[in-house]
Amino acid sequence: MKKIIVLLIFTLSLFAEYKSEYITKELLDSNIPIVDIRTPPEWQQTGLLKGAIPIMFFDTRGGYNINRFLQELNAKVDTTKPFAIICHTGSRTSLVGHWMAEKLGYKVISLKGGMDYATKVLKLPTYPLKQ
Repeated sequence: MKKIIVLLIFTLSLFAEYKSEYITKELLDSNIPIVDIRTPPEWQQTGLLKGAIPIMFFDTRGGYNINRFLQELNAKVDTTKPFAIICHTGSRTSLVGHWMAEKLGYKVISLKGGMDYATKVLKLPTYPLKQ
């Protein structure tokens, strides 16, 4: 049994990948899904990047529901392929991205600087959250 568990962990780590990088035009043009893990008030305040998929991880009080998040993520994103995650400044995506890569074997790109960088530095347009 121990050998099976070790083999599973080793196999999972072969497929897992965590990257932390700034958003680029090439990334946007690549059609890699971008999951916006901010809160609904943040989505309403600043809007979303074009094509971003809003799935809250931490609520406004810092709480989270991993099962709910994973259920929604797996329903909306093919997690067998690389995808990116974004938050306000990149702090939350760094935590969540490491966890998803290490514990779940996902190929995750954490977008450094988050929406602050995307909208203030790159001046990328945002779009209102569709209710």
